[in-house]
Amino acid sequence: MATTARVLADGNRMPMLGLGVWRVRNGRACVKAVRWALELGYRHVDTAQAYGNEESVGLALRESGVPREEVFVTTKFHPRRRDPAVEAEGSLRRLGVEYVDLYIVHWPRGGPTWPWPGMERSRELGYARSIGVSNFSAAELEQVLAAASSAPVVNQVQFSPFEYRRALLEACERRGVALEGYSPLGRGRHLRSEPVERIAERLGRTPAQVLLRWCLQKGVPVIPKSTHRERIEANARIFDFELPDGDMEEMDEFDRTGYTDRALERKWW
Repeated sequence: MATTARVLADGNRMPMLGLGVWRVRNGRACVKAVRWALELGYRHVDTAQAYGNEESVGLALRESGVPREEVFVTTKFHPRRRDPAVEAEGSLRRLGVEYVDLYIVHWPRGGPTWPWPGMERSRELGYARSIGVSNFSAAELEQVLAAASSAPVVNQVQFSPFEYRRALLEACERRGVALEGYSPLGRGRHLRSEPVERIAERLGRTPAQVLLRWCLQKGVPVIPKSTHRERIEANARIFDFELPDGDMEEMDEFDRTGYTDRALERKWW
């Protein structure tokens, strides 16, 4: 599998494709999914304190035999807790690693800026090589940038042709922040879209590959979730083709957000 990566503003490299493990319970299903991904060439795994499965991700890393320095590991600070640095220590214990590659504020509960000093401290202490945010709008991101000594290098948000947050993507790019996309398959809903199926059939690809490739061609790293080996394998085959300009333009029109600069249509907190 190609090892295409995005160079972040701090100089660290984030693989463009990762495995997400949201809603995968701690246990063998999670361990197997991560191990399969690593065996199939993935070098990016995304978990979170709120997911409750960091132990399984860490076990899979150890069982895989892949050197730690070759895998980009992300976890997220749970903003219902008080101190990002203290919580990072807990994540490192559960993962069984000395550092994470990316540590991000999971959502802007209680305001976007209050956790940031603790995030910066986590980086200074060596707990995280890069720090960022998730589910932050352009305005919330600007507040963090205005207050930060060390700027966030990633904003992880829901992103796909159907959630084409173009204004948010453009705002991130202007400020040197990489937008990273979660739920690029719409939790499976977008796979059943007739125009996506049509494009996929014409290109000899799966709908998932078409959706993921669209994100890559926008410069957006993606973390699709699956616990099925065959789907994890198929989702990796997105570096050996390109969507034609006409298909990219058609898919741009699938957006249902008004090309927003918001990260979410409705807050869950």
